[in-house]
Amino acid sequence: MATPKSVIVDVLRDMAVLIELSGGNPFRARSFANAARTLESYRGDFAALVASNGLTSIKGIGDSLSAKILELWQTGAMSELEELRKQIPPGLFDMLRIPGLGPKRIHTIHTELGVATIGELEYACQENRLALLAGFGAKLQTNILEGIRTVRLYSARVLYPKALRDAVHLKSVLSAMSEVVRCEVAGSLRRRRETIKDIDLVVTARASDASLIMHHFVQNERVAEIIAHGERKSSIRLDSGIQADLRVVEPGQFAAALMYFTGSKEHNIEVRGRAQQLGYKLNEYGLFPADDPEAPVSCANEDEIYAALGLSYIPPELREGRGEVEASAQHQLPVLLRREDVRGTFHVHTQYSDGEGTIADIARMAEQLGFEYVGIADHSQSAAYAGGLKPERLLEQIDEIDRHNAAQRGPRILKGIESDIRQDGTLDYDDDLLAKLDFVIASIHSSLKMDRETMTRRLMTAMSHPAMTALGHPTGRLLLGREPYEADFQQVYAEAIRRGIAIELNAHPMRLDIDWREIRAATECGAKIMINPDAHAPADMSDVDFGVGIARKGWLTPTQTVNALPLEAISQFLKGKKI
Repeated sequence: MATPKSVIVDVLRDMAVLIELSGGNPFRARSFANAARTLESYRGDFAALVASNGLTSIKGIGDSLSAKILELWQTGAMSELEELRKQIPPGLFDMLRIPGLGPKRIHTIHTELGVATIGELEYACQENRLALLAGFGAKLQTNILEGIRTVRLYSARVLYPKALRDAVHLKSVLSAMSEVVRCEVAGSLRRRRETIKDIDLVVTARASDASLIMHHFVQNERVAEIIAHGERKSSIRLDSGIQADLRVVEPGQFAAALMYFTGSKEHNIEVRGRAQQLGYKLNEYGLFPADDPEAPVSCANEDEIYAALGLSYIPPELREGRGEVEASAQHQLPVLLRREDVRGTFHVHTQYSDGEGTIADIARMAEQLGFEYVGIADHSQSAAYAGGLKPERLLEQIDEIDRHNAAQRGPRILKGIESDIRQDGTLDYDDDLLAKLDFVIASIHSSLKMDRETMTRRLMTAMSHPAMTALGHPTGRLLLGREPYEADFQQVYAEAIRRGIAIELNAHPMRLDIDWREIRAATECGAKIMINPDAHAPADMSDVDFGVGIARKGWLTPTQTVNALPLEAISQFLKGKKI
């Protein structure tokens, strides 16, 4: 079976990193990295290209690289990659998780200081040895120490999409078994938490089939380690590093088991407490009268369990012990936003800055996703590292969008920019140029370590600009990589409401910023939320789905969501923000 293109792209990227880690030729490393980027964006029939020996027709792929890709495509392995892995201490790979520490610097640290693990690196920093190393200095040493603390804080967790991919695979494998009556993903993944510790699966089947199902589960081709193997519960570690737990229950127990193993712990405690008050006992096996534990109440699904307790159904995303049980008891849960409520989105990057798609590519993807409109927001000129647009380049893009809208039917393309909020709070470009745009998303990308007061003042200054439509990725966090910057967000929300500025829920899986807990804080003040993918390739526009999951966790409703507005209404909203 041929190796998928996505796997080949990952291996090419790994090769680039390994070459740099080993101190190899930087130009060779770059050739692997460039080939990975090129193949990732290749939209033709990849299998046909390889089969016809056409790889060398792609710019940057010569005979040598073509042979390695062919080897990988045919065998699923690359011999040179495995040899390189053997040469590099495993601890150096761990260091790659430290923000701001790339393979070149890791190679220097290893060769100059003999450091081979994160623990040794931390000790070297504490001894100030890194600060004395040429090209490093005290500031970088401090940043690396902070990065080590971040890695340790999040080392046991992975981003939601990564865990979801593994969970979908396991569910499909189990669901294909004739012995399995029903299989569902539970745990924090079902609750749409932004980072996941492990995967929980619940299967219902006859008791006599449980051992066969467990055997099939632990023998899956993706299993790297069998942690536990029992009749009703087994745990494995996948080759991706994440743990997965499977529980097999009898059909009459499924609703209670799914509810229990979905959690959260706090939610379960509250619901069990309510059951006790009403004369019941609730656990993973079912709902029972307290005075007759051998006679379970018949509940075919979770809805019926909640109803038996006098509660409205509580969607999994809300089950965090944050007032949802009380609201459910009073039948006051909000009507949560759904994916189909989102009529369009903003904050999509193109080839004009650091994105991959053209305007036409973005329009086609927007149509596939069922959007009525999509807003282009490339980086502004201050973001030179990301190909930020000079004024004349932005004018070219504006002209192209106007021509596209005049000539094409389908989703409306809206003209925008992701303007950097500079250190003093001002935006890129003069007012005349900003006035030519439909919207402006203003974001902070630099000087993230300002104190709380200074950062708040910076944000408030930016929001005073009449062209600003939305505050992009409001806290600057990177999940599993960077903590949010400090600011008085209650003050920020109040100013956003006063000026009609939306707060972005950046749906990029590494951001999911604004945090779901803060969504409630913002909307209870009256702020509006705008869900955007921060897409750098057309396919990334579907990340809006992740944003909807986080929005639901934040109790967001369609009326609180800017891009739940249809095109005519969104046009009126944007006109109100024009200079």
